[in-house]
Amino acid sequence: MLYPELFKQLESVRWNMETDIPWDRFDASQLSEEQAQTIKMNAITEWAALPATEMFLRDNRGDSDFCAFMSVWFFEEQKHSLVMMEYLRRFRPDLVPTEAELHEVRFEFDPAPPLETLMLHFCGEIRLHHWYRRAADWHTEPVIKAIYDTLARDEARHGGAYLRYMKRALNQFGDEARAAFAKVGVLMASARRTAQALHPTNLHVNEKLFPRDTIQSRLPNPEWLEHWLDKQIQFDTVWENKVVERILANMSSLMERSFGSVQELNRFRKEMTRAMEQRVEEKMQALAPERTKPASV
Repeated sequence: MLYPELFKQLESVRWNMETDIPWDRFDASQLSEEQAQTIKMNAITEWAALPATEMFLRDNRGDSDFCAFMSVWFFEEQKHSLVMMEYLRRFRPDLVPTEAELHEVRFEFDPAPPLETLMLHFCGEIRLHHWYRRAADWHTEPVIKAIYDTLARDEARHGGAYLRYMKRALNQFGDEARAAFAKVGVLMASARRTAQALHPTNLHVNEKLFPRDTIQSRLPNPEWLEHWLDKQIQFDTVWENKVVERILANMSSLMERSFGSVQELNRFRKEMTRAMEQRVEEKMQALAPERTKPASV
């Protein structure tokens, strides 16, 4: 089991909201209205760890090890929402999200293949780590800068934990896991080709609720994320390339094969898909009943 070791690792570096956040350094003159509004939107977005956890527990019912790890991931992700709300409670109480606003982002996600979902959230942690590093740079108020730095480190650790479960999946499922990870890796490393930010909170997850079936679409300001990325923290091509590089580097290590570009990863995906299809075909042929020979006269 991975959970006991991961619990110890994450417990050893867990930060305390009261003593590790420099609340006494708050400088009101350095907090703009624009920045305060983004903190509210991010606090609500982080609350979406609740429906994500419900999804993970439902879709991984047969994996008690991973579901136990969710207790740690869920606690730390909800703590991210809580520390942002605490910041607002202390310094901008008029912007603290209401319970109704938080509950709005709790809705059921459609069932999805567990391996693909695992890779999706692994990539999401990498992306969020880099988003929060940029957010820390963009903000000017010292306390919220420290908070974003703290959260960025958490997201990096979460990515590392997901990677451990991905390595375990390779041992358990072989090419099926390789194909699933490569498929999602190609998608999540191709943000420059899409009109939307590629993160789990910005993907459609409930067909019946479309188009209000993304976390971002259910925020008080559904356009917030794109504006935050493009105009505020300016998550440009240089930073997007950092995300792509980390995804490719981790996939290279995971698959023990070098991927220098998304195109190379996509070729690997096609290779794995063909190999799986061939094995299925061979299995079907092996299971096909032999034709009975005509009876002798």
